[in-house]
Amino acid sequence: MKAYRLTDWLPTTKKEVELRGWDELDVILFSGDAYVDHPSFGAAVIGRMLEAEGLRVAIVPQPNWRDDLRDFKKLGRPRLFFGISGGCMDSMVNKYTANKRLRSDDAYTPDARPDMRPEYPTIVYTQILKRLFPDVPVVLGGIEASMRRLSHYDYWQDRLRPSILVDSGADAIIYGMGEKPVPELARRLMQGEDFRQAIRSLPQTVYLAEDIKELAGDLRLYPHEECLKDKKKQAANFRHIEEESNRYAAARILQAVGRQTVVVNPPYPPLTEAELDHSFDLPYTRMPHPKYKGKRIPAYDMIKFSVNIHRGCFGGCAFCTISAHQGKFIVSRSRESILKEVKAITEMPDFKGYLSDLGGPSANMYRMHGRNLDLCKKCRRPSCIHPAVCPNLNTDHKPLLDLYRAVDALPGIKKSFIGSGVRYDLLLHHDRDEAVNRHAREYTRELITRHVSGRLKVAPEHTSDHVLAVMRKPSFKQFEAFKQVFDRINREEGLRQQLIPYFISSHPDCHEEDMAELAVITKRLDFHLEQVQDFTPTPMTVSTETWYTGFHPYTLQPVFSAKTPREKLAQRLFFFWYKPEERKHIIAELRRIGRPDLIEKLYGKRW
Repeated sequence: MKAYRLTDWLPTTKKEVELRGWDELDVILFSGDAYVDHPSFGAAVIGRMLEAEGLRVAIVPQPNWRDDLRDFKKLGRPRLFFGISGGCMDSMVNKYTANKRLRSDDAYTPDARPDMRPEYPTIVYTQILKRLFPDVPVVLGGIEASMRRLSHYDYWQDRLRPSILVDSGADAIIYGMGEKPVPELARRLMQGEDFRQAIRSLPQTVYLAEDIKELAGDLRLYPHEECLKDKKKQAANFRHIEEESNRYAAARILQAVGRQTVVVNPPYPPLTEAELDHSFDLPYTRMPHPKYKGKRIPAYDMIKFSVNIHRGCFGGCAFCTISAHQGKFIVSRSRESILKEVKAITEMPDFKGYLSDLGGPSANMYRMHGRNLDLCKKCRRPSCIHPAVCPNLNTDHKPLLDLYRAVDALPGIKKSFIGSGVRYDLLLHHDRDEAVNRHAREYTRELITRHVSGRLKVAPEHTSDHVLAVMRKPSFKQFEAFKQVFDRINREEGLRQQLIPYFISSHPDCHEEDMAELAVITKRLDFHLEQVQDFTPTPMTVSTETWYTGFHPYTLQPVFSAKTPREKLAQRLFFFWYKPEERKHIIAELRRIGRPDLIEKLYGKRW
């Protein structure tokens, strides 16, 4: 095992800066998460990318915002800028349940303490730094800022809020994955370019301007103030926002807020394989900073022995933010880069030979892309597989099969599990190329027989076709077809594995009757559901905008959503039809909604 020194991590204190012989820092990063030096943690990635450019970078993880603010002062002012991220998760999802109850733990904090970050740390940290160092630029990044770059509905405050630039007072946002824009910004500033000018001309940035000149091709949204008065305008805005987020070459987006304009520059094109490899191949220790010795960080434990093999997702699920943050175009790592990381894991002292996940945002999209990229560059579809698989999409699973076999052949690997969600609609898709279909069947069998740790997670999300259509998920019939394949292969191989489906209640267009029928259908399939959740509206998703405005952004037609605590609880109840303590409530609810016929289907004639 390699012996690490304190200087193998990016510095977090004045003493650690001095150990490196530095008397000044170029960039200081503040993060709402603990500092784990691993490619799954955004602050570590950005810090290492800047370090690779020769810059002197430090990270201040989870600064104390309630005392004399010494954590914000201890490293002084950076030469170029402060960077702020709320963390790997949206801070409000991290702190509150779908019912707005305070969570008792925080997976990204030592020993899961729930009180180590404020609500909206992006805003809180920025306002503190702007008071202490008003002349130093503050650049926001990470999921919290990225998803709040334009007017957005905030579920926890139950109001439409403007771009987070307005509320925070920050100078810019770098949205999405920051490996290209952050180092480029630093390069320009090192060369003496003015910060304001650099931000205005840099792709993938957001800034506020009073003097913006509209250009041909710009997309101007309804102003924030008009959206406050008219929810249909907010819904209409969101269609444009999502379409531009998923285009290969997007338009610049403008939105007026008061006397200013929020300007969203188009993103960089997707990373190349070499660029993604570079990000993953940086000299991470792959461990939490030594300051956390003896403390457990649950999020790190989850990914400690896992490997991310690609970036992006073309599923386009209406409730998901992955494509809005990472993009819908898949960027895959080279086999060499992945095997290098796996070898590094096998050398960790507590590794026992089992990889917990060899996956990505979706488990089985590795190396999948459009056959004709020119068609992809013109496309505005938010999903490549809904309502049907695009005929231009290459869905070949052979590269993934080859990768699994190469990983499993490495010394020290006993088994590699697939912990990421599998898209069974890709496995069941019938391609015009019979070799692609054969590879899908081969992948399905190998997945089930060699890469499942007793339980395979999939996400049908619902059983009702009209709810699934709003979710942009395939028909439940596809799940039933996949379950038949799963059960058959288990029988043939003498295995006793479980399929674990995920479901969501209270999603837009879901009524109590839909949940009652979900209970009947899942009972027939012999499922006692565990992986369930209430829909939580999070910024920058079609589902959230539909839920808030009452209109679907693509049709502007009215859509019902369960909103009151009573409506939401009534829907959630049906997940647990098998619990004796819920039977009386469910029977009463079925009578109330006029579906007594379902009582017998759930509980038999002698209920």
